[in-house]
Amino acid sequence: MDIGIDLGTANTLLYVRGQGIVLNEPSVVAVKEGARHALAVGTEAKETIGRTPGSITAIRPLKDGVISDFEAAEEMIRHFVRKAVPGRRPRTRMVICVPSGVTQVERRAIVHASQRAGARAVHLVEEPMAAAIGAGLPVAEPRGSMIVDIGGGTTEVAVISLGGIVTSQSLRVGGDRLDTAITDYVRRRHALLIGERTAEDVKVAIGSAWPVPGEEDFERRTFTVRGREKVGGLPKTVELTVAEVRAALDEPVEAIIAAVRVTLEECPPELSGDVMEHGIVLTGGGALLPGLDLRLASATGIPVFVADDPLDSVALGCGKCVEDFDGLERVMSAA
Repeated sequence: MDIGIDLGTANTLLYVRGQGIVLNEPSVVAVKEGARHALAVGTEAKETIGRTPGSITAIRPLKDGVISDFEAAEEMIRHFVRKAVPGRRPRTRMVICVPSGVTQVERRAIVHASQRAGARAVHLVEEPMAAAIGAGLPVAEPRGSMIVDIGGGTTEVAVISLGGIVTSQSLRVGGDRLDTAITDYVRRRHALLIGERTAEDVKVAIGSAWPVPGEEDFERRTFTVRGREKVGGLPKTVELTVAEVRAALDEPVEAIIAAVRVTLEECPPELSGDVMEHGIVLTGGGALLPGLDLRLASATGIPVFVADDPLDSVALGCGKCVEDFDGLERVMSAA
């Protein structure tokens, strides 16, 4: 049994050889104090965030794209594999996507957790390469292809040519940082405390990085948030506008643009010409932020496109590696 895992900070996707993507659930584990096993994992566990009693904790096993809680990560991987492939099964071979900037210690932690969860062989593939493959870019050709993968915990920026990453930046800014920026803004501007789930709802409903032409109705939208007063502690309601949320998201969005600029500056001239001609491709959940492609294009002077299936690009790329697992093992052995 061969399985590909997009082990993301926000969501985990599983790809089974011959079946495609069979699971997509939040990377959350609910644990009771003193218990040996998790109370809930995935979607069920996410529902408990911000609503648990003191004896139960909702944990995100990954932070900034890497494992921060080893035991919870192991439990989560084991649970997802059992859910995706029920019944008796042989020990699996796994392909797992990791940020390009992870350390050797972090790589060993991911491999160890996967082995403890039942894998007999584990191969790690860098996320920008998987995202580029999943987005359909010609990564094996002698042509520069630029990918910007904005996940929950990290943003991966890379220029790829001839099957390898020529230059890259791994930035620990992603969807979670966008949520935090909204939380901080509401606390500073309106003296209101809100949770991460509320901040995510705001981002999805009225978040944007740049005014989108022809979307005047969107610009007039508002969103009502409910939280707790910073000073008095009583429940309070505030109406947020699109312009306010755009201002709140400005800092993390600028950090992503800066990482793209640095990558372009380090890119060889010939490949820079390819990127200028063929454009930059956005993948990941952050690619769905309205106006981000327009803002990035304005900042770089390069055409920017959103992948056809940005949320699943990494998992699909990982899946293509799974479908040719024997070829992947040969490449890894040669390397």
